[in-house]
Amino acid sequence: MLAEDSVLLRDGLTGLLARFGHEVVASVGDAEALVAAVAEHAPDVVVTDVRMPPGFQDEGLRAAVGLRERSPGLPVLVLSQYVQRSYAAELLDSGDGTGVGYLLKDRVGQVEEFVEALAEVADGGTVVDPEVVRQLLRRRRDPLERLSPREREVLALIAEGKSNGAVARQLVVSEAAVGKHIGSIFTKLDRPPADDTHRRVLAVLAFLRA
Repeated sequence: MLAEDSVLLRDGLTGLLARFGHEVVASVGDAEALVAAVAEHAPDVVVTDVRMPPGFQDEGLRAAVGLRERSPGLPVLVLSQYVQRSYAAELLDSGDGTGVGYLLKDRVGQVEEFVEALAEVADGGTVVDPEVVRQLLRRRRDPLERLSPREREVLALIAEGKSNGAVARQLVVSEAAVGKHIGSIFTKLDRPPADDTHRRVLAVLAFLRA
């Protein structure tokens, strides 16, 4: 299910998805039509823009949040030029935090990258552009006061999907030290430690909604 107000981009995405073996059961140009089409077709996954008619503000994202509230298991991938912070965290925290994604159009470097992200979301994974996470972190600074300055640095790098080794190299510390910081961070955030990027990003998002 595809929702995009630009006719050219909508048709282009429809052809692209068909080329990779996906069937677009419906493509629409506004949020109201998106909600109606999901009810009619019960798609496996929804791809939607954020700013859509009539107001070109956050209609598509609000519709996605509403769809996830009614059907928490519905996979939704937002593909937009903008980070709409007022509803982005709500979308990423909807349901149990799985089967959801938020990508920025200008930062998708390859067609295969988008198709792989779509498949990940459809399979119940979570895909979030690091820039989306950074903007959400900037919006919610106060809760981070529970962390030390070094822990905040480590958390920001974790949110970008960096491995322990990459964090260690960037901060010029040992990987063991990074591991200790991560353990402390997740303890303070009431989240169990996790090694994989998917669960680490989910923990950051959960903290943003605390």
